Amino acid sequence: MKKQKYLFLGITFLLSFGLALFIAMSVFPNNPFSKTKIENTATSKLKDGDIIFQTSESKQCKAVRIATNSKFSHCGIIYDINGKWFVFEALQPVKLTPLEDWVKHGRDSKYVVKRLKNDSILKPEVLQKMKEYSQQFDGKEYDAYFEWTDNRIYCSELVWKIYKNAAGIELSKLRELKEFNLENPQVQKILKERYGNAIPLEEKVVAPSDLADSNLLKTVIDTY
Repeated sequence: MKKQKYLFLGITFLLSFGLALFIAMSVFPNNPFSKTKIENTATSKLKDGDIIFQTSESKQCKAVRIATNSKFSHCGIIYDINGKWFVFEALQPVKLTPLEDWVKHGRDSKYVVKRLKNDSILKPEVLQKMKEYSQQFDGKEYDAYFEWTDNRIYCSELVWKIYKNAAGIELSKLRELKEFNLENPQVQKILKERYGNAIPLEEKVVAPSDLADSNLLKTVIDTY
């Protein structure tokens, strides 16, 4: 008899808790219980062709942040592929990464999404051209030497070239390597490992910070 009583009390508690949770989620749409995946929150603000930035943790990325005086060390283009969000990024190799996975790779899963202030430029036909142009880079090796060629490619170079060559938009001016902060010991160590004593100081480069600071872009999501 006691077992039946305890079982009845247990079922009553579960039903009451479930009802209370349902009411809380209905009355408070921002209730933390309702926040599960990134798709249920930020993705409603996304648009095809947005640019996403994050802070990566590798030694090279730390050196990039120091050299560019920026918290950003990695970026990519957000694409809607068959109704799902992906980030086209230059890693090893260049590839499409599901948005949720991409976000998790950054420090504390923080990220910033930026968009053209005049986003009416990115008409469906322009976005399609960007995606078609992107395919030539898919699977290419990551460029750890930051050369301005299409043989290998790094993250901000990928984004810059897609916008420039497929949409006709120059997001930022190119700079020379020597214009960055190269005096820091951590930066010097990476440069020495990559180039020895032949550092290509006049190589044309574009950093994630150059894109993030572009006056053509506006911030639409900032989770920092």
